[in-house]
Amino acid sequence: MKSDYNFKKRVYEVIEVSRMGDLSSRAYDVLMTTAIIVGLVPLTLKGNSRYTILIDIFTSALFLVDYIARVYTADYKMGYENYKAYIAYIFTPLAIFDLLSIIPVIYIFLPVSSIIGLLRLFRIFRVLKLVRYSKTMVIISNVIRKVKKQLLAVLILIIVYIFVAAMLIFQLEPNLFSSFFDALYWATISITTIGYGDIFPVTPVGRFITMISALVGMAVIALPTGIITAAYMQEITKKKSKYEL
Repeated sequence: MKSDYNFKKRVYEVIEVSRMGDLSSRAYDVLMTTAIIVGLVPLTLKGNSRYTILIDIFTSALFLVDYIARVYTADYKMGYENYKAYIAYIFTPLAIFDLLSIIPVIYIFLPVSSIIGLLRLFRIFRVLKLVRYSKTMVIISNVIRKVKKQLLAVLILIIVYIFVAAMLIFQLEPNLFSSFFDALYWATISITTIGYGDIFPVTPVGRFITMISALVGMAVIALPTGIITAAYMQEITKKKSKYEL
């Protein structure tokens, strides 16, 4: 029983981000990072060939082993020894992305073509696996988690403003938009200050609202940037002693 406990702990240490001097864990990080990058190659090619199928099978097999190992050591990850730790871990975002990154290989065995394209697109979830194998990405992930409430508040503010601006312009420029969705599209590209020019107001009041949207857009971009930057600097200071000599 004791040896099994030690074995599980060692497995956990290997699959987590490597620490200084842990060559096995470092090699595992390099292996998985390489597998993730190679597993994205099929997305850069049209159709499938024998090589892309082999890539999917090989990388998916590695991801499956990694997923099983992480579920097996979930009690260490979650910080408590209980069956609830395994259930809780399975429903964490990274665990869900891990599972979705394995699914694309299923298309090889399916004759139904209508869902094959969707399954192939699931390969994109493999990018998110890189988060845990990069110390920089771990820091960024911690930063986003720390300020998620503030960012959510900003997102709600943006959505409310977009709807208000869309409703105003939809009433002031009735001949410009064929549907309310077009007005939402205009409000979104205006608040982001992109302004493609495919839809633009012609009345003075409509143009004034566009000007306000562009100015609000600059403030909206600056607000989350400042929040994230402040939290990032705090995280860098906290992690410096752990990751640097």
